[in-house]
This record gives sequence, C-alpha cells and structure tokens, in this order.
Amino acid sequence: MNLRYSLAALMLTASLYGCTTSTGQSVNVPLNATRQNSGQIGNVVLSPWDTKTGFSFFISGAPSGASLPLRLYSFVYKGSCQQPGPVAYAMNDQVNTERQPIRGWTFSRDAPVALPVLLSEEHSIVVRTAATDGNVDIFCGDIKQGQPVK
Repeated sequence: MNLRYSLAALMLTASLYGCTTSTGQSVNVPLNATRQNSGQIGNVVLSPWDTKTGFSFFISGAPSGASLPLRLYSFVYKGSCQQPGPVAYAMNDQVNTERQPIRGWTFSRDAPVALPVLLSEEHSIVVRTAATDGNVDIFCGDIKQGQPVK
C-alpha cells in the first residue's frame, strides 16, 4: 500500500480521536479486511463516553460495486473475529458514512456499554455492507487486541 495513504489514514484517525469528548483512555483497534474487501485498511478508535462507548471508524474503501452514498452497518460481537459469538450490540441507528478527500470513509457510532466492560471480555467489531450491497462483512477487529491511544 502506498505510504502516503497509510500516513493519511493515521492522521485522520488521530484527528478523529482529538474530536471526541471522552474523559478516559481511548483504545485503537485495527480492522482487518475480509476476503470480500481485500487490500483495504481500516481502524476504529473506542472512547469512553460516560456509560457508553464511542466508535470513530476510518476505512480506506469498500468492495467495488457498492452503491453510493456508502451505507455501512457495524456490530460488536461476543467472541473474536476467528470465533464470533452472538451480536452483543448493533450500532445501526444511522448507517451513512462521510467520504474523505484522502481516499477513504469515516463514520461514528456508539454502543450502550461502558468501555471497561468491552475490554473486560472478548469482543470483536464487524463492519458490514447494506443488504442492497450484498450484506457482506468487510472488516473485523478484535477489541482485546486494541492498543491504548496516547
């Protein structure tokens, strides 16, 4: 992948983190592209918001043929990407994304669970296309593998 795009993705993620209204330590979770979206990169920053957790996503792209405006669904599953359990939280009150000038998309969601609860058990984050685009999982990341944002 072009170093310029990787650097731009990192800068965008850092700026999203700076815009959050959290009061505690945030966690950075890399998102791995699935076979249906190979070659793309993704990242999500989890931030504590009182009794909720905020999710700030950046993805470099979606499968070709996805309709615009890009609509993505996001879920927190119990378990890992390798061994997912049931859906713990569906974060789909809104599904629109915002296109970025640096070849990518951003979107924010929140889940009605405190960040320490998510970190205390094994959970994973899944990003999925809309049903009109095949209802395909395009990214997954294990929350336990996340790194604190400094």
